[in-house]
Amino acid sequence: MARTQDRKVPTLFIIGGAEDRVGKATVLRRFVRLAGGRRSRIVLIPTASSFENEVVESYRDVFTRLGAPEISVVNPPSRVSAHDADLVALLDQATGIFMSGGSQLKLSQRFPGTLLGDALARAHDRGTVIGGTSAGASIMSQFMISMGEEGVTPRQRYGQLTAGLGLIDGVIIDQHFAQRSRYGRLMSMVAASPNLIGVGIDEDTAIEVRDRRYFTVHGSGVAFVLDCRAAESDAPEARRGAPLMVSGAVVHSLPAGATFDLSEVRLVDFVEKHPDVAVALATAKA
Repeated sequence: MARTQDRKVPTLFIIGGAEDRVGKATVLRRFVRLAGGRRSRIVLIPTASSFENEVVESYRDVFTRLGAPEISVVNPPSRVSAHDADLVALLDQATGIFMSGGSQLKLSQRFPGTLLGDALARAHDRGTVIGGTSAGASIMSQFMISMGEEGVTPRQRYGQLTAGLGLIDGVIIDQHFAQRSRYGRLMSMVAASPNLIGVGIDEDTAIEVRDRRYFTVHGSGVAFVLDCRAAESDAPEARRGAPLMVSGAVVHSLPAGATFDLSEVRLVDFVEKHPDVAVALATAKA
């Protein structure tokens, strides 16, 4: 693991949405640091949002406050414009690329299978950190949840999978996980495709994925990993909308400081980042 941290390796920074932008901005601060800090060249992709100008202004403000000197914008208005050579050049020169929240279907229309999508893959291969929040998080995987019902109970056909960027294989990512009660829809997706691992990320929480294998959790919430490889399910027989039977699934709840191996689907390290408040106060007074 130590050698992996020293090399410039493919890195994804996947945020569950609603990250702090006005306070300490712990999660975004980590992204800027990974992108090179004061030597970074960050490209912002606001395409998923319905309020693109406001999104650009907000992230430009926070990234500048956190020390990033150069922020460019790539925002193709159509699939045809996603083949624009000038936009591709911006991605090819970036040290950090960040995709905002909004509608992941807008991202899937403009990026996978286009020259901009190819440029994102090249950037990932050369070690440029690629970050995304909310919709920008979901688009990272080969298959993403593009719509679906919310709730704790997994139900048959309560979600839809759409092609993503394929920057991380074998994983389905969901966001705003606890806050929008998305456990059921992610479990239903994974139960129907048990070769895929589900990763649900809370708000103001990120997973930093290195070498396409290991991820470390940052932020105030939790990343959930759902593993149905050895589970039994009635997904092939259940009628539309019916509660799914899922037995034998493995669930990992991973707060900040946890490091997880996506290849072996197991915890590899944990460093406590949220000590008991009473203990922390007692230590401070001692």
